[in-house]
Amino acid sequence: CSLFVLVFVSKVEEVLRDWKLTGNSADRRPPLKGEYTSGTWEERTQEIFFADFEFLITHYLLKQESVTEEGENEPKEDALPLVMQDLLCMNNDFPPRAHCLVRWYGIREFVVISPGTKCEAIISESKCSILLSSISISLANSGCQVPIFVQIQQKWRRMYVGECQGPGVRTDFEMVQVRKVPSQYSHLSGLLDIFKSKIGSTLFPVPPVNIDIRFTYILQDWQQYSWPQQPPDFDSLLGGEVGGIEFGKLPFGACEEPISELHLSTTWSRLTEGIVVDNDVYSDLDPLQAPHWSVRVRAAENPQCLLGDLLTEFFRLCSTKEPVDEVYGRGLAEEEGKDNSDITSALSKLTEPAAAVPITKLSVSSMVHTARKHIRRHRRTDESPLSNEVLNSVLLVCILASKKRLLMLRINQQIKSWIICNNLYIQMKSAPTDSLTHRLALCICLVNCNYGGLRAVAHLWQELVLELRYRWENNYNVYGLSAGPPDLRCCILHQKLQMLNCCIERKKTRDEASKEGGKGKEHSSLRVPNSTAASNSAREMSQGKSWDSWSDSEEEFFECLSDQGETDSSQSEGRKDCSKSKAEGRRHAFNNMTLLNSTEPLYVPVTQEPAPMTEDLLEEQSEVLAKLGSSAEGSVLRARMQSACLLSDMESFKAANPGCVLEDFVRWYSPRDYVEEVVVDEKGNKVLKGELSARMKIPGNMWVEAWDTARVTPARRQRRLFDDTKEAEKVLHYLAMQKPADLAHHLLPCMLHAAILKLKEEETTENISSVRKSIQQATSQASKLLQSPNDDYKKLEELINQLIAMEMVITRARSLKAKFGVTEDEKNEDSNEFVSSLLEEPEVLVMGAGQGPAGSVIHRLFINAQRAALLAPVDDELVFDKRPSGAVSKVPDFPPPAGRELLLRTCVPRPAPYSKALPQRLFCVLMKDEFRLAGAFSSDISFF
Repeated sequence: CSLFVLVFVSKVEEVLRDWKLTGNSADRRPPLKGEYTSGTWEERTQEIFFADFEFLITHYLLKQESVTEEGENEPKEDALPLVMQDLLCMNNDFPPRAHCLVRWYGIREFVVISPGTKCEAIISESKCSILLSSISISLANSGCQVPIFVQIQQKWRRMYVGECQGPGVRTDFEMVQVRKVPSQYSHLSGLLDIFKSKIGSTLFPVPPVNIDIRFTYILQDWQQYSWPQQPPDFDSLLGGEVGGIEFGKLPFGACEEPISELHLSTTWSRLTEGIVVDNDVYSDLDPLQAPHWSVRVRAAENPQCLLGDLLTEFFRLCSTKEPVDEVYGRGLAEEEGKDNSDITSALSKLTEPAAAVPITKLSVSSMVHTARKHIRRHRRTDESPLSNEVLNSVLLVCILASKKRLLMLRINQQIKSWIICNNLYIQMKSAPTDSLTHRLALCICLVNCNYGGLRAVAHLWQELVLELRYRWENNYNVYGLSAGPPDLRCCILHQKLQMLNCCIERKKTRDEASKEGGKGKEHSSLRVPNSTAASNSAREMSQGKSWDSWSDSEEEFFECLSDQGETDSSQSEGRKDCSKSKAEGRRHAFNNMTLLNSTEPLYVPVTQEPAPMTEDLLEEQSEVLAKLGSSAEGSVLRARMQSACLLSDMESFKAANPGCVLEDFVRWYSPRDYVEEVVVDEKGNKVLKGELSARMKIPGNMWVEAWDTARVTPARRQRRLFDDTKEAEKVLHYLAMQKPADLAHHLLPCMLHAAILKLKEEETTENISSVRKSIQQATSQASKLLQSPNDDYKKLEELINQLIAMEMVITRARSLKAKFGVTEDEKNEDSNEFVSSLLEEPEVLVMGAGQGPAGSVIHRLFINAQRAALLAPVDDELVFDKRPSGAVSKVPDFPPPAGRELLLRTCVPRPAPYSKALPQRLFCVLMKDEFRLAGAFSSDISFF
């Protein structure tokens, strides 16, 4: 055993030397007031072993700047250790947030040796004695003046014993902890007796003992205050739902009290023995007369919050993996599968004679039984998860909103969004706040949380897709979507809806043009196949070079004239002599230019708009182009696939400018590729001569090939670059195939965007700086997560938890403002600052103690709670601090203190009268189920 002790001692000494804890550190400045709470504590840990028993040795240090100035003398060799100076320092008594040893002994640096995480507690007295003796040897050998503590007994008891050594002095740290408070030591007089007997001073008179007392009172009853959330409106659609509001908005707030307890600490500082009386008969310690009051609040654990519940349920919907048949019901699909299971034998069933049916199966009872079975199987699928009232309300908010209401909603939301955060949807890749996608996300979130969950969302999405198809087929625009091509900065679902709107717009424009043309020029609205293009394509493909072969000409349609045959013949002759064609599709003259081969003005043609594309279509196109490779043939294929718009513009230009040449087209389409210079002709005159650029003269140039292939066809007669019918069907099919989980995944950016905007709006009214900073951090984190192609669900869940935590802080602020009487109309900055401090700081000092404005409110809170607990009548008109003489309240204003802390300090010679005067300290904790004494007793080991 002695060998193990020597090895353990050597390891402890090695750690102390590695951490440079040897020598005197008394040159540090005294700690400032409150520095133990607001300062930075450093911590480092290392493993050591006693035989096969693992210990963790941890060093705690309050980080302070060095104050040793130039020319200042170094500390004396016999100066007291730093810990002995801290025992008498009064700047950090009762720190609200610190290590328990810091609170009990007031020290700023110490070392703790505790059993490893997988080791048993040290309960045996012999083991404790061995450890203490080992530590004493280590301190003596290393010259370390930092106190070392050993954790003994069970960890929940927080029992520590330790020692500190200095030049000729030593401090022993002892501790007692029991469950029940002894009656003779439940007051100051009995504790003073313990302290004096432990010191054992023989001086007369006995040096005075400095006393600090702190009583803590707990308030738990908030019944006299209104519910933190507004009561539901039973006449509304969401009647009976706490916090229920109309669709298109997010609820906010807690459904239960977010503040569970208020702790009031009354402190009497720097008292001396004889000034205050506290014994088993009488006590001067009246909380109303305490010179210092401090308050802290304890938040309720995971209170139910409306916004947090919505976000949690919506995120849970994103991770569901139920197939479509389970979402929409299996009965109908199974029945249809049985009916269609043998389609191949349908003809034989019609021709072959039917088998005879037993009479028993044709009875009425069997038929009723079969019908009941069928009804029971289909009952789940036939019942609609959403009522017509709810469904119509959602459709009204999302799609069927009137233009006037939509305009007002858009103006209000735009003003708020621009004031709160500009272009936040771009950062988060969601959708504008006034868009259909944004409102859809809010409605689906409410439906998922309050109206049936997964099946209700599936039902709602089915109805929305049907409504979108109806609008496509009947040329009705979808409100809430900006005009123009899909915005690639938004989520993919928003892009799909914008694509559908583009298709509706193109279809409306084409139908209107067809009607106007039919009235004026007898145009036909029939859609006929482009047979000429198909025949030309087949002919040119046989030659090996065909521009038209890269389009599905046999499946393309266009609006045609009634004299289709004449037009086709004119187009076939157009390649031989463009000058004979009639000009069509002109907009206006271009910069007073004329054609190179004639004096006719050069006209800007009416061209087709380029085809809009969503993000996924662009990715598909990029993949197809990348698969073509880098070979010469692949490059040609890639160039022809990318130049469909160029070919269309060339055909429109030829139709608008009969007799034109490629140089004319280049002068309009790409002026940089037409080089002009001044030259001298044969007659000596300076003339302007132009020619194509060098890249246009390269053999096999794509522009030259396209120009030779282009027909004389105005834009209205060309194949459509953008087939709105096909693209609309693709979008509707994409939307119809979305499962609720996929839909929620697409709408998650919009939901997080809406939640952040809601938090910003609520924080603006409360003005909480910590929440404001947290919102900025959450916005930055959401931007990084949502912009990445692969979603990290774990980090998204952490982000949602941050948003929920911010909602809790805001609801706590509102609860405290309601309790302390702070209203929006009042401009009391002190009260607002006091409430904000309660949320952000571990403990807040009450200015004026019980006589200040905040103290009066706290006093009233305790009075009302006491009267409610004892069922006493509440007299609101009675002012307790201005009672008439002789008025006595039968109900005490405060309950018995939940915790009492007493700190006793003195400086006496010990153990002999001629020894050096050293600090002595005893910290006492008296609670309902705990009695703890933590003493630090110093001795002179040179003169004893």
